[in-house]
Amino acid sequence: MSEPHPRRAAVTGIGVVAPNGTSTETFWKSVQEGVSVLDRITREGCEHLPLRVAGEVRGFDAAATIEGRFLVQTDRFTHYAMAAADLALDDARLGRADTDGEPFSVGVVTAAGSGGGEFGQRELQQLWGKGSKFVGPYQSIAWFYAASTGQISIRRGFKGPCSVVAADEAGGLDALAHAARAVRRGTDVIVAGSTEAPLAPYSMVCQLGYPELSCETDPARAYRPFTDGACGFVPAEGGAMIVVEETDAARERGVPVRATLAGHAATFTGASRWAESRDGLAHAIRGALDEAGCAPEEIDVVFADALGVPEADRAEALALADALGGHGRRVPVTAPKTGIGRGYCAAPVLDTAAAVLAMEHGLIPPTPGVADICHDLDLVTGRARATELRTALVLSRGLMGSNSALVLRHGAAE
Repeated sequence: MSEPHPRRAAVTGIGVVAPNGTSTETFWKSVQEGVSVLDRITREGCEHLPLRVAGEVRGFDAAATIEGRFLVQTDRFTHYAMAAADLALDDARLGRADTDGEPFSVGVVTAAGSGGGEFGQRELQQLWGKGSKFVGPYQSIAWFYAASTGQISIRRGFKGPCSVVAADEAGGLDALAHAARAVRRGTDVIVAGSTEAPLAPYSMVCQLGYPELSCETDPARAYRPFTDGACGFVPAEGGAMIVVEETDAARERGVPVRATLAGHAATFTGASRWAESRDGLAHAIRGALDEAGCAPEEIDVVFADALGVPEADRAEALALADALGGHGRRVPVTAPKTGIGRGYCAAPVLDTAAAVLAMEHGLIPPTPGVADICHDLDLVTGRARATELRTALVLSRGLMGSNSALVLRHGAAE
């Protein structure tokens, strides 16, 4: 009797709501062209704060896609999540009729770092300005980092495994890994990803405590990792949701397998201990390669964490050399986030979406706004580089000390 075929986790749908595009198509067009949309923050109430540059989502009308009863219960970060989930499910050809019959076969997992700060601030202002009777009942849930998982599952009727990953910025990759493992254990579909909305006064004040935050006022100079001018990162809002599905089930539905989540590993090295992140990140890379059964020389492109702090950038470059050997200095590296900002937990999920699209199009997108590289890396700058891509490595580190690495294979490659 033959051994059962192991279950593998496939990417079948991508939905993006980002500063450079409120659809996957517009996002990829901007990414492949190396467009930077970083600009001065325009959000009301933020004018007096020292954080001046970020990646804002523009042209997004939540009311056009989300029912009013859900809008009043939720913060901006959940609006992004619900809209991105709809786009991802449509992309995977999973309409309501396809999931209504098997609600326990579909789950949701998200990661969030900032939660619903805008909603929470508004209700607290009502409390102190007018009194407790003016505080809405949804204050108890809308700010909570689990709100997006809960509201997506309620709105779509998904009753499968649902969870939230709390692991600072690297949690975006960890959420995708959690989804992949749930699929391997038997769940048919997991909607996974992260969206953030940190550009509100209260949320921004909280971020000012991060020494890694860039307070540069010139958008062209505010976020330039791997250069002598690196002065930190700029935040961003928005994010992406990804449909993770069992490979054979996707084939039976006649849906293309866009990529497989082949391997993942995570480590922890401590808050702002960037020199030590070299060993932690290298260990995570090796673990992800081992789980994927992937040799270092098979990696065709690296989507870097690219914090923009000199010590952290150096540690990442050295970690690649440590984990990939000589190939670590030759493999093309890119950081599209320099054009849209670093969206906390959403940043590595957007990188994962970009990596899948890059493999599909045979095109490594450039790193916007970066030219004078001061590290031993083959950083793709200026314009996109055409090449065959079979395997991608996505990296993420969190300000609180998490390190995460994810290996993606193009299509249904073994």
